Amino acid sequence: MKVPAFLTQTPIAHRGLHGGEIPENSLAAFEAAARKGYAVETDVRFTRDGQLVTFHDDTVDRMTDASGSVSAFPLSVLRELRLGGTAERIPLFSECLELIAGRVPLLLEIKDMPGVSGAKIAAAVRDVIGRFPALEYAVQSFQPAYPTAYKKLCPAIACGMLGIDKDYKKEDFHNSPLWRIKAKLLPDICYRTAKKLDFISYYCGNYPSDKLRAYRGVKLAWTVRSPEEAERLRPFADNIIFEGFLPALPSEDCSNR
Repeated sequence: MKVPAFLTQTPIAHRGLHGGEIPENSLAAFEAAARKGYAVETDVRFTRDGQLVTFHDDTVDRMTDASGSVSAFPLSVLRELRLGGTAERIPLFSECLELIAGRVPLLLEIKDMPGVSGAKIAAAVRDVIGRFPALEYAVQSFQPAYPTAYKKLCPAIACGMLGIDKDYKKEDFHNSPLWRIKAKLLPDICYRTAKKLDFISYYCGNYPSDKLRAYRGVKLAWTVRSPEEAERLRPFADNIIFEGFLPALPSEDCSNR
């Protein structure tokens, strides 16, 4: 399929446009990105009672004053927490979509959730997104079953694999006793799955590489944190997922040449 233009043309704000008094993955961060005209990257995962929220980490420890797994809390409790010491709350996925639909595109990362099948999360995400027909979006995940399932459910939607080449640790695989085997197999599984999908989204520090150079689909680089790094990646990646600076938008980029 032809991927949506934003995946190659519009810089993508990592967890919204956050910093200072604006915490990541907050409605304020999504509003800031939309006002600037950047595409929004965000994360989605289930609460204990099966609601979808936009939150990156497995636990609430880093971003709130509470402690514990997101999946251990019902939505009613999560909604009482505040992000990064601000007044911002953990948003419902639907609240994020209500804010940006028809304004800027969305790159959605479905977080890896042990015990949650691809079919289950794909259907849940599709059901919420279906309420926002003006939304332009694409889906990605580190868990191969998720974008594969979403592609099967929604063939017209661009889906891709997230990847990174690194020294994995046990906690990267939810403390699975098979983590060493999974760590050895994951990079190859990621690459082979990406070839069946529409794009690959890889850690910026892994560019360039022979593997990524050989990939024929759209290539994204994450997370880019400086203009200098963005410039270095130009020959290797089609677009960047960024934070900490304001990259030029397509119209601005053309006017500066």
